Amino acid sequence: MAKVAFTAGRVAGFKCPPDKKQAFLWDATAPGLGLRTTPAGKPSYVFQSVYQGKDIRLTIGSPTAWSISDAQAKARELQRLIDEGKDPRDLKREALAAHAEKQAAAAAQALTVGEVWKLYLEARRPFWGDRHYADHVKLSQAGGETAKRGTRGRGVTIAGPLHPLLALALRDMTAPVIEAWAAREAQTRPTPARLAWRLLKAFLGWCAEQPEYAPVLPSTNPAKTKKAREVLGKAGVKQDALLREQLPAWFAAVRSIGNPTVAAYLQTLLLTGARPGEVLEMRWEDLNTQWKGLTIRDKVEGERVIPLTPYVSQLLAALPRRSEWVFARASTTPIKDTKPIGTSPEKAPKPISKPHKPHEKACKVAGIDGLTLHGLRRSFKSLTEWLECPAGVVAQIQGHKPSATAEKHYTVRPLDLLRLHHERIEAWILEQAWVQFDAQAEPGKLRVVAGGAA
Repeated sequence: MAKVAFTAGRVAGFKCPPDKKQAFLWDATAPGLGLRTTPAGKPSYVFQSVYQGKDIRLTIGSPTAWSISDAQAKARELQRLIDEGKDPRDLKREALAAHAEKQAAAAAQALTVGEVWKLYLEARRPFWGDRHYADHVKLSQAGGETAKRGTRGRGVTIAGPLHPLLALALRDMTAPVIEAWAAREAQTRPTPARLAWRLLKAFLGWCAEQPEYAPVLPSTNPAKTKKAREVLGKAGVKQDALLREQLPAWFAAVRSIGNPTVAAYLQTLLLTGARPGEVLEMRWEDLNTQWKGLTIRDKVEGERVIPLTPYVSQLLAALPRRSEWVFARASTTPIKDTKPIGTSPEKAPKPISKPHKPHEKACKVAGIDGLTLHGLRRSFKSLTEWLECPAGVVAQIQGHKPSATAEKHYTVRPLDLLRLHHERIEAWILEQAWVQFDAQAEPGKLRVVAGGAA
């Protein structure tokens, strides 16, 4: 293998013959240093030697980046490593790994909370329910979108409690920063701020488990501090519920609401004891008129089936079928003309919004103060106490988890047994409300046959 002393002219003039895949020019000054080139004309300095009886070759770099003297010095350094019994390839891999780790650390330092938040939602969504995922989206939304409902007259949505944190660098999520954020949010919206804080704790806990994010965070979860918990406070115990003697006035006011869909929704909410969002998301396919069952999309268990009681059945059958939703908006395209969900997000049919204002007006007419939509669910449970219904029956209808071992593992109530109790509850509530109806009437032909004091 002929060797020559490398000069600028020899290096620049070295070409690969067109009939070869590559050609080498070896330096006579530095052992193992060579110049490799190809027909494409892209030369590079290489180092070649023998390590533990085997030939090894490493690329040093392009002549445009390395001077001859620097390349010769690098070749001598690599040969010294071999003489010391070290494999220069391992050292190169370690150097590349260290460089990559350094770059990753620098990139992690520059990451914002918003960037990691998006990755977190994508990674965890398969393990969450739709409602839990929607909470994350809602509490971190930017706001500023035009909306007719749910803005309390502003006309635009407001930013969620978590949104101010999204622009911060992840490395800046320290306990003092989170405590200051919690103090600000607690002044104007403590209830959503408490939920946002719980979501934030889970998010930072997940980040601490990821090797690419953990190095930029404190060793302990910065959201788990006593001060943040204290400034956000504890949720108050709500007591709003209908009294037995208030039932006649409430039913009379609700049934007088000009929107039949809203009136049916509120009555269904009370008579099923379901969560407001669960009733709102009911679809026509959830009604099993043959076996008198109603499927509820449960936020805890996924779904549960409760009895479709006579009065509720007739209430729902009387509603127009505007879309897949039972409580559909009046402006929704009729179901026969409705396009498949997802084909046009802007025009996709939707259920009505939660009718807080119509219910507040009805309660004002009835002389009832402070009754919320969730208070109707609380009312269902409270009113069943008059009938001394088994607590497990009421919990199963409402979708509460069993509270005793026997209830959890040994009690299985089929739909027909639940119906026995649920129809008795509905009949008693209607009796106390002075509402009588023909249970044998054709569905959709709800007819009050009498009214007055029971």
